[in-house]
Amino acid sequence: QVQLVESGGGLVQAGGSLRLSCAASGRTVDNYDLGWFRQAPGKEREFVAAISTSTGSTYYADSLKGRFTISRDNAKNTMYLQMNSLKPEDTAVYYCAADWFYSHLVEGRAGAVDYWGKGTLVTVSS
Repeated sequence: QVQLVESGGGLVQAGGSLRLSCAASGRTVDNYDLGWFRQAPGKEREFVAAISTSTGSTYYADSLKGRFTISRDNAKNTMYLQMNSLKPEDTAVYYCAADWFYSHLVEGRAGAVDYWGKGTLVTVSS
């Protein structure tokens, strides 16, 4: 069992920055790769970024490359998402995800993800 708790969401003006955190816990958490998804009102949950636990490699949704940066502090079992140059279209609930298979995350297979956090709301005003 893995527990994921997101934090860091809030209201920010367009062009601003936010850093989200995801605290992961559980006896087997080190075996899971982590990622971020987001879901805007009326839209499907979409992949944002993922990071491999074993290699540290990262992967991003094409549309977000250059603005978002994913990182992980293994000692703290915490994952981060640094979001810069935010746009109103980035407004969404951001979810932390954990999966045994890195491919499930990078392929955006939300339905296959093993564990989810409850999400944190990011609102970007114009």
